[in-house]
Amino acid sequence: METKENKTKKQRSWFFRIIGGEILTEDFVVKQSKLIILIVFLIIIFISNRYACMKKLTEIETLTTQLKDIKYENLVISTELTTHSRQSQIEELLNSKGINLSSSKSSVYEIHK
Repeated sequence: METKENKTKKQRSWFFRIIGGEILTEDFVVKQSKLIILIVFLIIIFISNRYACMKKLTEIETLTTQLKDIKYENLVISTELTTHSRQSQIEELLNSKGINLSSSKSSVYEIHK
């Protein structure tokens, strides 16, 4: 059985090998270098794809909010226009401006061919 002292020496030496860069010269790392590069490349692509996705989601959210605001504004404006285009409102406006126009008292005639 290994003593605690040997374990700590192995752990320290392993740590210093990683920090010192000696691990890059190991046979396993050298043989698998292409796979390691591929994995790092795929991780970078995954992170960039996730970032682009999150950016698009925030853009969709802001555009949805803007669309709701514009629909509400459209509803308010159309309601105001409907109110102002009523015949009674037009007659009140004409009377307040002092214009002597009134609506026809006789019914409208339809001409058929």
